[in-house]
Amino acid sequence: MRRRDFLTLAGTVAWPLVARAQQPEMPVIGYLSENTVSADIHGAFLRGMSALGYSEGKNFAIEDRHKPRSLPEAAADLVRRKVNVIFASNPGALSAAIKATTSIPVVGVDLESDPVAKGYVQSIARPGGNVTGMFLDIPQLCGKHLGLLKEIFPGLSRIAILGIPGTNAPQFAATETATRGAGVEAEVLEVRTSDDLQGALEKARVRPVDAGILLSSPFMFQYSKLIAELALAKRLPLISLFAEFPRNGGLMAYGPNLDDMYRRCGEYVGKVLRGAKPSELPLQRPETFDLIINLKTATAIGVELPARLQLLANELVE
Repeated sequence: MRRRDFLTLAGTVAWPLVARAQQPEMPVIGYLSENTVSADIHGAFLRGMSALGYSEGKNFAIEDRHKPRSLPEAAADLVRRKVNVIFASNPGALSAAIKATTSIPVVGVDLESDPVAKGYVQSIARPGGNVTGMFLDIPQLCGKHLGLLKEIFPGLSRIAILGIPGTNAPQFAATETATRGAGVEAEVLEVRTSDDLQGALEKARVRPVDAGILLSSPFMFQYSKLIAELALAKRLPLISLFAEFPRNGGLMAYGPNLDDMYRRCGEYVGKVLRGAKPSELPLQRPETFDLIINLKTATAIGVELPARLQLLANELVE
């Protein structure tokens, strides 16, 4: 073989190897969650990324850390692996990610905290650090929950507020402020574990209260079915942020549409992968809210629902 032919052939063989070697590595998302993530919510997150041209396995990969034994250890592991961005899908995961890194971008979901008061960001409009994501306007939601209960019970005078100490501190404060403004007496009932639920709801029944508000937390989401069963047995009307509560037998829920929230977070992760800085991505607020009422439960516990509320409901469970 002539030398020229050999060099031509060698170049032809070597070029694909060089091209493959020069291809950029696939970006990796660290997906951190203190709970198991439902298929619907995860699918919504992926749809958000898809809107920006990202397809899992094609041009990005995911390092899953769902329900780890230790959130801080899982977050630290993602940092060691040098993932491109961390998506923290609930408050505990977000807190762990923030403590683990100040350089890797973090997109989080937190419906329990005031991000400015907690020092996560400098401001809603310009976060200023490596954190952005979806946060709830807590006082507005607490006022809405109280307003819905007053519509069902015009003579509402005493209400139970169930939540977790520490985690729900901003919500406790906002809800108590709302009840004082409405001339309603609040019975604060703190729960720390699932074993506390029976006693707390029994206390609410005995006091008695006219109705109750379940403050938002992963705990309340996880135990929606148990709380619904206990409330039904005690004929206690409760409102939750999570749609799973009335779907599992609770009376009512009003809160952000989780699918829409996670879709928008997926879009933010996609923007970060494209080069956007979290410091310049304004914190998002939920935009789509759903009212869900369980008619069967209302009948079972003797609650007469105003026709207006039934017409406003996004979903009626029968």
